[in-house]
Amino acid sequence: MNLLEKSVGGMVEGFCLIKSADARTSKNGKLYLDLTLSDRGGEISAKLWDYIPELHTGYVGGSVVKVRAAVTEWQGSKQLKVERIRLATEADGVDMSELVSSAPVSGEKLYQNLTDTVRAFSDLHLQRIVLHLLEQNKQKLLVAPAALRMHHAFLAGVLYHTSSMLACAKAVCSVYTWLDADLVFAGIILHDLAKVRELEYNDAGVPSGYTAWGNLVGHLVGGALLLENAARECGTPDELKMKLQHMVISHHGKPEHGAAVVPMFPEAEVVSHIDELDATLFQMSKTLAEVQPGECSQRAFGLDRKLYRQDKDEEYNPKLF
Repeated sequence: MNLLEKSVGGMVEGFCLIKSADARTSKNGKLYLDLTLSDRGGEISAKLWDYIPELHTGYVGGSVVKVRAAVTEWQGSKQLKVERIRLATEADGVDMSELVSSAPVSGEKLYQNLTDTVRAFSDLHLQRIVLHLLEQNKQKLLVAPAALRMHHAFLAGVLYHTSSMLACAKAVCSVYTWLDADLVFAGIILHDLAKVRELEYNDAGVPSGYTAWGNLVGHLVGGALLLENAARECGTPDELKMKLQHMVISHHGKPEHGAAVVPMFPEAEVVSHIDELDATLFQMSKTLAEVQPGECSQRAFGLDRKLYRQDKDEEYNPKLF
């Protein structure tokens, strides 16, 4: 089943994955279940209006369910009105690969791309600490999504986002040759590394929420702490450690966007801009996939604007290698 392929007024029926499920109260005081459902085709908001807590148990993030739903529209976006829902059983023989979004390149290949880049560094102290952190977090990186809902929220999403940023950075550094390319590449590889601890996700890379550590510390400060420990273990010079930590805690660009400080040297600025560019292009592509050529989308969540789809393929498909 492709949750997004049916037109408004149609019906969908089949298996899908619950990304989030929250009990809410409508304006008339009636309980309903607010769901985000997904399969390989994408995700969609859904409502179970006839929600009875005693009957509808077990519907949590990461659960596989079978649904029958009508495709409706709310504020210009498709939405499902769930008529029937049940948890999947082993007897259903559900193929998880049909339900889970993932990077179009294997996690192993993406990881190899990063390590190959690092092994070419001329700065051996930089090479040592980045390889140390990659190897220390390899198994989680092969799975970890990059976000809960916004960008690259799928299996190996951190690696895919990082690899597309790295490809962009290599082009940038070929133009601005006075930049310390090794430092830029290291900052990109490390900027989201702590997301492996920030998010809750299952073995299929499906995010379901934030960990307590993610809520209380987060991947910017958490990434700086990981670097502190790694630098001690690797004998990294203090100034190099400080620059790497700065790139991690400043990569959101502005305090109002979550940065602890603004970027204060050119390589940190480059990491911040490429991060924003890649995340924005991914979100734009995702939004435009639901818009017909020559038309505008509704105001895109996270971008705070409408988007216009040109008469061409708008798919996010960066050339990584």
